[in-house]
Amino acid sequence: MEEPNEAQDNRELYALLNLSPEASDEEIRRAYRQWAQAYHPDKYQAPQMKDIATENFQRICEAYEILSDPNKRQIYDIYGMEGLTSGLELGPKLDGAEEIRAELERLRKMKEREKMAAHFRSSGTILANMSLPQCLDGDGLFRGMAMTSEIQSQLSKRNAVTIGGNLAVNGSEGGGAATAVFRHQLSEVSSVQFLASAGLRALIGLQTSRWVICFLLNPIGQFSFTRFSDPFYVCCASYSSNLSSHSAATMGIAMSLRDGSLNLSNLWTRQLSETTSGHIELNLGPQSSIAVGWQKKDQKRSASGEVKFGTGSFETAVHYTHRFSPKSLGCIVGRVGSSSLEIEVGGGRKLSKFSSVRWLYIIGIQGISWKFELYRGGQKLIFPILLTRHLNPVFATGAFIVPTSLYFVLKKLLIKPYYLRRNKQKALEEEDKNSAQVKEARAAAEKAQKLQQNVANRKRNRQLETGGLVIMRALYGNQIILNNLKSSETSFESTSEVIDVTIPLNFLVNDSGQLKLHEGVKKSGIMGFCDPCPGRPKQLYVEYVHAGNQYKVWVGDYEELQIPRGSHRI
Repeated sequence: MEEPNEAQDNRELYALLNLSPEASDEEIRRAYRQWAQAYHPDKYQAPQMKDIATENFQRICEAYEILSDPNKRQIYDIYGMEGLTSGLELGPKLDGAEEIRAELERLRKMKEREKMAAHFRSSGTILANMSLPQCLDGDGLFRGMAMTSEIQSQLSKRNAVTIGGNLAVNGSEGGGAATAVFRHQLSEVSSVQFLASAGLRALIGLQTSRWVICFLLNPIGQFSFTRFSDPFYVCCASYSSNLSSHSAATMGIAMSLRDGSLNLSNLWTRQLSETTSGHIELNLGPQSSIAVGWQKKDQKRSASGEVKFGTGSFETAVHYTHRFSPKSLGCIVGRVGSSSLEIEVGGGRKLSKFSSVRWLYIIGIQGISWKFELYRGGQKLIFPILLTRHLNPVFATGAFIVPTSLYFVLKKLLIKPYYLRRNKQKALEEEDKNSAQVKEARAAAEKAQKLQQNVANRKRNRQLETGGLVIMRALYGNQIILNNLKSSETSFESTSEVIDVTIPLNFLVNDSGQLKLHEGVKKSGIMGFCDPCPGRPKQLYVEYVHAGNQYKVWVGDYEELQIPRGSHRI
């Protein structure tokens, strides 16, 4: 059976008029006239029935207004009601679906930028370097710490400013810096930014040396220390541009006001395929380097590699991540260079929508380490722990096996039971939340069926007289419950997850004694139907008679139904 997708969910208006998504303009007009006659408020005298008819007649008119307008229908077919309420007004030049899609994307990005302009975004990282050998020697557990924090504010649609700071302590030395970045969007594909950073000696009270974390050239999490004997000030400017739909370039220049030295950087990236990209990075200055890398990413796995040559140094790294499920992953990293040789193996798990945790086992020429990482929104906590500086095979094996085994034991005894209880609780809360919506939808369906009752009875009596098609019983709802009816020994008991739709289907039988529900249209949108169990697979079960014979049929929520059919005969 075909799985539902976003395009199919945008077809409720077709279900309301019982039309195919490929219906012609004439078919839409004919369906509207038929439904408008059945639901016109003037046909009802009782005030209550007139109110019900008015409510449903307005739904019919709205559906016809959208589907009869070629431009509105195109937008609805692509983005559903969200597209129609996004404020898009089509001119005569937007004739094709691709042009409409591009215009909708432009509006979406504009709204996202406007929303971003009204909010601040903050992020930060805390890194605590720990060493067990140092602790055993009596020198304390911590080798050093580093902290960064920044706040970004969108001043206007084109201008943004970021203010941040960082502090670092390594042994008996440390330092810090305050940074301000101004970014100006020149166009949709290019931008320029200016950065100024000043070392803050007074913050940590050092008088003879200065340590500064340079985050411009190192991503957060990969901390490097550069030593300066005087207070450090740096000014930087960078320019980014999309060269084409598959290529982009970033150029930057940084100047140290301490000694006047310059650093030029160039980064070129290119999309090689839908899942693969490559880059070349060139840095010219006191520490020149060139790096070539690639990255491949899909839903299940990602891999990347980079080779970097610098002044008197060389380094290559390979990274592979595999996602076992939407919540868990495993990774392996290898690095080889002029001053490094190490392998990282580990995994991570998503704790909630905004939180995740990772554990890494690292073995190399510098020793054996663990690294724990906690991510929460834009905040990061990183704890590298040096276990030993010696590569003892027994210790190396134990350092990997013991925590891994402990994790699987805890997962089985504590973590998995906890998540099962939490998911069950969430399901109950979601069920309570949906109950009010289902109750309201059922009430609307019952109102629609009241209007259909008289016409459905007339059609039923006429079909009985001529030996035509009569719907004896029709049920729509939970697929598991309705599948049980396939057993002749099982009788159906009323449940809140199933709704009786016998009246709506008799109403839809045409004068020729046939009934058709279209493929790809969710049946809960049909007038007189509703969704009795949101989020669960649904099915339609129909018992009917035709020419004195009895029939049964089950169809999926998006499947076509055409009756009578000989294959349905009991």
